Amino acid sequence: MQQIQLPPLAEGEIYLCGFIVAAGDVSHTILLPGDNAGATWQGQMDWAKSIGGDLLTRAELVIAYEQHREQFQADAYWSNTPDTDPGYAGWAWFQDFSSGSQLSSRQDGRLRARAVRRLTI
Repeated sequence: MQQIQLPPLAEGEIYLCGFIVAAGDVSHTILLPGDNAGATWQGQMDWAKSIGGDLLTRAELVIAYEQHREQFQADAYWSNTPDTDPGYAGWAWFQDFSSGSQLSSRQDGRLRARAVRRLTI
């Protein structure tokens, strides 16, 4: 069986997971060091982009909660995923690292964020 090749990590980075994409390649997700204190959803999206990253997806946040909880404050962290239910325009999903819940909230709320980089091989 062929083993998946993990990407090289820079100092302070943590390998989170890999997802098989439609073409059969693996999209690797790597946690960048540090997090950002409370800000709006758009503010956190802008922060992550400013350091060359993105916020975690909802699926990545579940994996982070299960496998790397110690890397997060016991607080709520924005995902990069807006709530697409028409009744919830202006809301986005977050992961609560104190309770394990994943919920949506108004995007003007002030939650923490953690950035990742993704690499498809």
